Amino acid sequence: MSGVQPPNTSTTPGGSPLGGNKSVKLSFGTKTPGNGKTKEKLDRFIPARSAMDFDSANYTLSKENGRSGELGDPESGKGEDYQKALAAGLGVNDSSRILAFKQKAPAAPEGYENNLKSLYNQNLGPSVPKKQFRHVPTTQERILDAPELMDDYYLNLMDWSSQNLIAVALGRSVYLWNSGSGTVDELCTMANEGDYVSSLRWGGDGNFLAVGTSDAKVQIWDASRRKQVRELCGHTNRVSCVSWNGSILSSGSRDSTIANWDVRKRRDEACVATLRVHEQEVCGLAWSLCGQQLASGGNDNMLAIHDSSFGLTHKVQAHTAAVKAVAWCPYQSNLLATGGGTADRHIRFWNTHTGAMLSQIDTGSQVCALQWNPHERELLSSHGYSKNQLCLWKYPSLVKIAELTGHQGRVLHMATSPDGCNVVTAGADETLRFWKPFGEPPAAKDDGKLTGSVAAATGAGLGGLRSIR
Repeated sequence: MSGVQPPNTSTTPGGSPLGGNKSVKLSFGTKTPGNGKTKEKLDRFIPARSAMDFDSANYTLSKENGRSGELGDPESGKGEDYQKALAAGLGVNDSSRILAFKQKAPAAPEGYENNLKSLYNQNLGPSVPKKQFRHVPTTQERILDAPELMDDYYLNLMDWSSQNLIAVALGRSVYLWNSGSGTVDELCTMANEGDYVSSLRWGGDGNFLAVGTSDAKVQIWDASRRKQVRELCGHTNRVSCVSWNGSILSSGSRDSTIANWDVRKRRDEACVATLRVHEQEVCGLAWSLCGQQLASGGNDNMLAIHDSSFGLTHKVQAHTAAVKAVAWCPYQSNLLATGGGTADRHIRFWNTHTGAMLSQIDTGSQVCALQWNPHERELLSSHGYSKNQLCLWKYPSLVKIAELTGHQGRVLHMATSPDGCNVVTAGADETLRFWKPFGEPPAAKDDGKLTGSVAAATGAGLGGLRSIR
């Protein structure tokens, strides 16, 4: 490089040798990038070196790197006064900078667009809009009177079909309430005076209703024709819970067994498997949405997971009270939520493939029922002793979003509307209450319409169900 002098010829600005200090004096040409006609077109700013005092800079660096006995060393007898006098005699400005900016970066011409902008921004991800806070209404939208609704924690007496019909068991009878029109029809009534309906559940198409009875039978009713089409016998005590998986109907009983029926087969061949994993009454039963696993909870505090071939895959006892509330996550097929009774009060979350408990939360009250929000990662729980409230939880943080109160007794049953917006609850205070904790689905937000909205109901009453608000 032509601008570099050999180390042995390095001198101070006055020509005095620097002894053994091997500093290098650099001199640059006057032509630097950014000078000339292309100066305004560069995409970055380079300081102009014409404003630099290289002799002063070289001297300053040499002075800072000097060892004992060199210029400015107090031990050599040449102190600070000598340095100032020497600098003044040589015309060196101590305040001069090694690098100096001559001028500010030039501004881009008006209307100029950098053609490298796409290159700089190509690795930036799309901006995610900040999610707005969703208001959760905490008051019920409608109340129906439901006399003779049994106050029994182990029963499952209400469900909402895909055809927008709510089935509720009141004592010996089953009533159907049309959420769109508000009309009520009586579906069936038990023949014997002392018998009662102990469970019910709609099939996936919303046409057939499975009804479990206190005399150990399972009846299948065609809702459109108001006619019983099957009766299945095999249990020895009341049928506390039922669940559909296509053409397979599973029923749990106080006799501690789970019967699995293929409704396509003849009566004497309909029971395809009987599961004996619980020691007390089976009060919680639910098939996963994909139909690959069956979860059951019992009064023996046990949770059992079965596969679609009715083989037992996991059996765990983490709850310290009866496991009635069982709910499968709609967006993760192996995520299960379960709730315990009064002595437990916990909601626990499970990976059903491994049997591992993922998380848990103490709700402070008896957990009666659970419903997942189909639109958000949220879970709604209904409670009994001692607050009789509903709680909306964020998952997986398990932060309580809202608390809904209104029932005067424990909230025993819950069901979600077909559009996933409304929730109906049945309480020991013999009322049905309608809530809207889940918000509107994406499609409904666009057109502003809700099919089968509870608000459209006329309020007509018949039989055991009567609108009181």
